[in-house]
Amino acid sequence: MSVAAAARHATGALTLGVEEEFLLLDRVTGRPALRAPAILALLDDDPHVKPELMRYQLETVTGVCADLDQLGAELSALRRRAAAAAAELGCHLVASGVSPGPLPGIAALTDDPRYTELARRYGSMIVEAGTCGCHVHVGVPSREVGVQVLARLRPYLATLLAITSNSPFADGRDTSWASRRYLRWSRWPSAMPPGVWQTPADYDAAVRRLVRRGRALDERSVYFHARLSPRYPTVELRIMDACLSAEDAVLVAGTVRALVDLAMRDAEDGVPVLPMTDVTILAALNAAARDGLDGLAPDPYTGRWVPQRVLLGLVLDRVADPGPLERLVGRLLLRGNGASRQRELWTRAGTPHAFAGLLAAATLD
Repeated sequence: MSVAAAARHATGALTLGVEEEFLLLDRVTGRPALRAPAILALLDDDPHVKPELMRYQLETVTGVCADLDQLGAELSALRRRAAAAAAELGCHLVASGVSPGPLPGIAALTDDPRYTELARRYGSMIVEAGTCGCHVHVGVPSREVGVQVLARLRPYLATLLAITSNSPFADGRDTSWASRRYLRWSRWPSAMPPGVWQTPADYDAAVRRLVRRGRALDERSVYFHARLSPRYPTVELRIMDACLSAEDAVLVAGTVRALVDLAMRDAEDGVPVLPMTDVTILAALNAAARDGLDGLAPDPYTGRWVPQRVLLGLVLDRVADPGPLERLVGRLLLRGNGASRQRELWTRAGTPHAFAGLLAAATLD
């Protein structure tokens, strides 16, 4: 059986999992709260809740899920569990790509040898590096299939960012960007679109070059926007902001899985990959980070630039089973992405601590 045929054979049961990163904001001031170690201790070091780069961050990790209902239940339960522990220690659990207020500086770094080395090497950018993303893993039958999938996912990166853009506020003001996180995240020297590699050996060589040139600490810190997971037999999408609601996270995870399936089917059918330069990919990502769902992006099949809302419709037309996604996409288009909803909450809030409370409520909605 060919690699493409093996890929198609497996698409009926693509598993998925999600890692979500969250902020901890003080209930009184609305500023970052350095309480992650105490919260983790309160949770008895739950393996599904983990520390992150900064002590004002937490990460939750689902198990391997077979369908979106299971995924949604796990995401919601993990948010509630972490939020309850945070509340006991006087802070909010908030899903936002960046802190809406001032950052506490390098003193907030989590005490971990790996993070200490990152700070030593890339000190100038660590202060703003406490950003929060949503990472989606989709199981693939082999690394050979995974490399093919990465090449075909490149044009969709901007759409995934547009869906999840959820960081318009930083330093106490509206930055005019839908995803300020994307701008900060892109400062990492290995944060870039994946290449069009022919084999896993080509992929591995690209990773080794980045490490050898000092652009990454090791394989784990090669932050391609989509990559072969260094720990799991999955393709891992990392371009997305932390999603304001669990429903948004389910939508983007379902979209990623559907796109992986589409990439596998196209590979089997011999559908050529439309050449799209890194310059074009980065231009689309910048448009998504600035304008969210109101931006433009190139259609992966024609190269024609179209509104993101139109492109979402084309995705639903092309994927094998759009049913589970249609309602979620409809709700997203009706209410807007996280950035739009954050701006509505900001108008209602009036003060930083009130805004933090509204964000925390939306995180558990």
